[in-house]
Amino acid sequence: MSDNQLGAFLRARREGLAPAEVGLPPGSRRRTPGLRRSELALLAGISVEYLARLEQGRDRRPSAQVMAALSDALRLGLDDRVHLRHLMKSAEGHFLCTVAPTPTREVRPTVRALLDRLEPTPAVVVNWLGEAVAHTRGYERLAGPLGALDGSPPSLIRYVLTDPRAREAYPDWELVADEQVASIPFGLGQEDPNLANLAEELTITAGAAFTDRLASARRVPVRSGAERLVHPEVGELRLSYEVLELPESDGQRLRVLLPADEATSAALDRLNGRRPGTLRAVGS
Repeated sequence: MSDNQLGAFLRARREGLAPAEVGLPPGSRRRTPGLRRSELALLAGISVEYLARLEQGRDRRPSAQVMAALSDALRLGLDDRVHLRHLMKSAEGHFLCTVAPTPTREVRPTVRALLDRLEPTPAVVVNWLGEAVAHTRGYERLAGPLGALDGSPPSLIRYVLTDPRAREAYPDWELVADEQVASIPFGLGQEDPNLANLAEELTITAGAAFTDRLASARRVPVRSGAERLVHPEVGELRLSYEVLELPESDGQRLRVLLPADEATSAALDRLNGRRPGTLRAVGS
């Protein structure tokens, strides 16, 4: 097997992309039907010489920003972007070598008991990487059909920024994406390789949807508010939420969702198979 899988992948995708697919004229006297190296370099905003080094395996430590630009230029889908990042980590030679604090993916018994008491209210416990580590059955009925609990463990920030279903689920997707990025302490990335790896991954898989928000000076975590959600079974819901920080040693927060109006209250009761009025609207 070639030890230059990253370079081979980039070259194969370049040669498999027709000029017309990126708005370029077909030209003449092409040795392959795909893009020339100079064309891809221009689209990605990098030098031809640097692209050649990547394809030939002479540079195996490209930045996430370069890989994001190449992914955009090559019109890569999410699966290919994820694969590209794995090739990057393999080429760097330290995919599993970094010692880092392990994000907590279990909850304490008292937190689990609290979730049980909250039923059928939608509530989820999230760790510092944005992973859903525990939730009520009410939350599963709400978020499961949207795809938000896919993955092991499910990642809410990956779902919002990279899953097309999230844009259909959240009419105010831009605001939800803002809040997701603000909720993760990416500023600690240099101390925490887990955060650094997540930022690198999202730079490639989500592109500007992530990097523009990461660069924003308005990244302040939101602890309470309201959001709209379109559920495939009960339609549009208006939800109020509260975010409660658990003890610092847990590295987790609890997010509780409550119906913001009577229509949402009735819809959640139907979703949970409960009698009307089980989940009362906030303020009622």
